[in-house]
Amino acid sequence: MLDLALEEKLDELDPLRHLREDGSDDENLVPVQPPSVHNQTIQLAFPAAPDVAPVAIKLAVDASPGCGGIAWPAGEVLASYISRRGSLDGKNVLELGSGTGLVGLVAGRLGARVWITDQAPLLGIMKQNVSLNHLDSCVTVAELNWGEPLPLELPKPDLILAADCVYFEPAFPLLVKTLADLVHDASTEVLFCYKKRRKADKRFFTLLKKEFTWEEVSDDSEREAYSKEAISLLRLFRK
Repeated sequence: MLDLALEEKLDELDPLRHLREDGSDDENLVPVQPPSVHNQTIQLAFPAAPDVAPVAIKLAVDASPGCGGIAWPAGEVLASYISRRGSLDGKNVLELGSGTGLVGLVAGRLGARVWITDQAPLLGIMKQNVSLNHLDSCVTVAELNWGEPLPLELPKPDLILAADCVYFEPAFPLLVKTLADLVHDASTEVLFCYKKRRKADKRFFTLLKKEFTWEEVSDDSEREAYSKEAISLLRLFRK
């Protein structure tokens, strides 16, 4: 068994290595690595509230800037949930670790004023996707590095969205700090979706429980289906 320091060093060198490892205790939870993706455009549609047309999104995907440049399962689960939940008119929505921006783009389609955020290498693909979906008037792209001071121009969010953010262990305390900096009371809803991949993920929740409690979202009709894929959708509450 590798010690924690070595595990973290290996993660830093290759953040996706745990997706490729075989024969571990978590083998049944490890997804097959997706094929290499470069400069492709896909189309996704998410069921909406009753009597409302599905939410359609065009999405540029490209693994070149990192693993965030493609669509991951928990992001699609979260996007589908907010789409079925309905209108976000007048809401300020912030997505953390946006990657392609998928979940935030769906929020924009639902009427929200949205900030989609990630590290600098992913800003280009997020801007491309905002333009592809003609959402420039309501979706803002911004750099936000977890653990660092929040952008001064960031409005107080009514809703925070985070999907597939639990994968790189050295970033766990930084993500918790950013969440704690953003959420001060129950006026901000936090929806947090993640796919369990390895036992080390538990360390994230050990850190998270110092600042938050949580519960599984129980009103999602698709919950049984994605639970079989080791995906959980949680609602976080600030302590």
